[in-house]
Amino acid sequence: MTRVLVIEDDPIIGEMLTLYLTEENFEVQRVESAREGKFSLGTFNPDILLLDLMLPDASGTELCAEFRQLTAIPIIVISMKPSVTVRIQAISNGADDFLVKPFSMQELKVRMDAVLRRTANLRTVPTSLAHSRETSQSGTEAQRGLVLDLERRTIVLDGEHIETTFSEYEIMKLFYQHPNRVFSREELINAVRGIDSFINDRAIDVHVTNLRRKLEKNPKEPQFIKTVWGVGYKFIKQ
Repeated sequence: MTRVLVIEDDPIIGEMLTLYLTEENFEVQRVESAREGKFSLGTFNPDILLLDLMLPDASGTELCAEFRQLTAIPIIVISMKPSVTVRIQAISNGADDFLVKPFSMQELKVRMDAVLRRTANLRTVPTSLAHSRETSQSGTEAQRGLVLDLERRTIVLDGEHIETTFSEYEIMKLFYQHPNRVFSREELINAVRGIDSFINDRAIDVHVTNLRRKLEKNPKEPQFIKTVWGVGYKFIKQ
C-alpha cells in the first residue's frame, strides 16, 4: 500500500485529504507542522509527500528545499497561493507538482499517480542505458565523465555523486538517453510533468540552469547541456 505523508495544519482540509486518500487505498499519516513532518519522514517512511506552504512553524517555498534535502520522494505542494511566481519557486526548490486550493480530489489523485508512476519507472533500467549493476553501484565511483547511477537515482560526474531534484534527474535522464538530440521546451515539459501538470517554459529554464551549475565547470560556457537558440536544449556526451 502506498504511504502518503500529508503536512497540512488546516483541520478541515487535512481531514478531507485523509478520508479521501484512505478510501482510495492509500496509507495516510497527517501532521500539522514542518517539525512533525521531518520526524515522520523517518518513522513513517512515506512514498509521497503532500506539503502545505503555510504551517505554524514554517512557511514559504523554502520548505520545498528543506524537505528535498531530506528525501528524494515526490513532493506535491498544496497551497492557497495562486501566484505563478510562487509555483515556479516551489518547483525550482524541489517540488514535483503544485495544486492551488481549492482543488479536485480526483485531480489530486491523478497527479499523485503520475509522479509515483514516473518514480517507479526510474527503478527500471532502460535498454538505451544498458549499464551493468556493477557500473551503477560500485563501478561508477572509478569511472570518469558523466553517467547516471540508476540505483541511487543520482548523476555521477567524474566519480562524484551529484544530488538533483526529481525534475532535474528526469530531464537529465532524457538528455542522456538521447545525446545530440534537440529537445524543445514543450517536449521537456511533457516528459517531466505530463501534459496536464503545471510547469512552464520558465521552470524548464530554471531546471537547466540548476543542472549546469551542478555539472559544468563553467556554467556560462556549458559543455554538456547546450542551448539551441529558438528551439530548446541538447546534451553533448563527452
